Amino acid sequence: MENQDVLALVTEKANQWLSGNYDAETKKQITALLNADDKSELIDSFYKDLEFGTGGLRGIMGPGSNRMNIYTVGAATQGLANYLNQQFSDLDEIKVCIGHDCRNNSREFAEISAKILSSNGIKALLFDDLRPTPEVSFVIRELGCQSGIIITASHNPKEYNGYKAYWNDGGQMIAPHDTNVIDEVKKIKSVDEIKFQGNDSLIEVLGADMDKKYLEKVKSISLDTGAIERNKDLKIIYTPIHGTGVKLIPAALKMYGFTNIINIPEQDVVSGDFPTVVSPNPEEPAALKMAVDKATEIDADLVMASDPDADRLGIACKNEKGEFILLNGNQTALLLTWYMVKRWKENNLLTGKEFIVKTIVTSELLKEIAVKNNIEYFDVYTGFKWIADKIKSFEGEKKYICGGEESYGFLPGDYVRDKDAVASCAMFAEIAAWAKDEGVSLFELLQNIYLEYGFSKEKMIYIVRKGKSGADEIQQIMKDMRENPPLSLAGSKVSIIKDYAVLKAFNKIDGTDSAIDLPTTSNVLQFFTEDGSKVSVRPSGTEPKIKFYFEVRGIMSNRDEYYSADATAEQKIDTIAKDLNIL
Repeated sequence: MENQDVLALVTEKANQWLSGNYDAETKKQITALLNADDKSELIDSFYKDLEFGTGGLRGIMGPGSNRMNIYTVGAATQGLANYLNQQFSDLDEIKVCIGHDCRNNSREFAEISAKILSSNGIKALLFDDLRPTPEVSFVIRELGCQSGIIITASHNPKEYNGYKAYWNDGGQMIAPHDTNVIDEVKKIKSVDEIKFQGNDSLIEVLGADMDKKYLEKVKSISLDTGAIERNKDLKIIYTPIHGTGVKLIPAALKMYGFTNIINIPEQDVVSGDFPTVVSPNPEEPAALKMAVDKATEIDADLVMASDPDADRLGIACKNEKGEFILLNGNQTALLLTWYMVKRWKENNLLTGKEFIVKTIVTSELLKEIAVKNNIEYFDVYTGFKWIADKIKSFEGEKKYICGGEESYGFLPGDYVRDKDAVASCAMFAEIAAWAKDEGVSLFELLQNIYLEYGFSKEKMIYIVRKGKSGADEIQQIMKDMRENPPLSLAGSKVSIIKDYAVLKAFNKIDGTDSAIDLPTTSNVLQFFTEDGSKVSVRPSGTEPKIKFYFEVRGIMSNRDEYYSADATAEQKIDTIAKDLNIL
């Protein structure tokens, strides 16, 4: 479609908003977009409607159909309400739990969602203040809700907000429910169809009583209370990076038995402007700098951080020189998985029906831990909703131990069906206590795991392409890689190509292909080489990015070889990236 055609369509859409029943401030902002010489912002605001991706509804806040505002949130909630009333028409009462994080407008969006649901005859269980995302998932299951909503944009920059919708199992919506809700949203042709007025009799406020129940479940997954008691005075630095983790993570650590939790007062300030960081993302070293500086100053044992909605965690620990280093998401998941499997085994909790889950872009070492310990494992798509779906599919048949993804998300218990930084931080602190009992540091423990299962290095490189033109460019990159896949990477032949758009694995050595057993297709490509490297390529479902995930194997026969193995692996990743023309 030509740019002039796009401009004509978005102009018509913007004018519909101007003539519709929208508030005066929204109309003023849209008029400014229409009158601007540069129409790129107008196009980006209206060229499409926000849709559910791997993380739900997410976008920049502002006026327009492709922006997060009370009307896009309202349409999503009205569509959800219509769908819930269809699906659960036989129930006397339909219940939906609603939570929100620290972001600007989050409370307003949560309250509007509660009003709309209540206007549609649905009971809205609204938290009295911000809460961690995993607690909403917990409440859905605990109180028998049919759905849930969390207003959050996770670790995105401050301009963003988002809307995650959950189903009655406590997991984020997947097909057919996610697409069915979108279909209901698309049926809403006028803002006048959104019932904004509210019914106070159907809005119930949740508070500290629910926090207590949730924290009791977090405590129930502890695997070594003795190690914690012996090392309860570990110096643990924790920062919520201005987010909702401040509500419950320190409380969870104290409930586990830890007594020496040091905070960063400046980052305990709840703020959607995230004043001390450029990005509130625990994947970014800058976001943990204040915590690491404090840890260095007082010689702490461990640094932990959570993102704004407290579902992702970042970890820093000391190397052999006493310097704090940041673990990547794969390393954090590796330590958590290794420890939980080991302790389940030692505590005689394994019956032969247990399993772990990881996403397809996460380290293959998690799979190897499962295989070596005779535990079943499953690969799923990126997005914790797929891990939740796998847990649901085996409920009553098999027992979930844990699951993780490279993007700093982990779930160490099945009472929640989303990644959970509250429980993961508590469990990671327990690992630190256990390791101290064993006479090893966390860094040495990580090296020991590499010695047992083989060295692996992971890295993610992304390319940002914003707006409609960027989305088109990302799709072209995927098209080109399908039509002209690499024959070798860093000198090693590509042996298998997995294309999840057609759910086929193509063996390039013998020319055969096989089916990939996953519930739906996805725009993801993976390249596996003869020397054990893996490259995964996928457009982000929540951000204007295309992501390249690298995993290469190395040789490490003792701890002293860690740095040489790491450097060699880094060089190989750079070579692969150059082979793919992204460096």
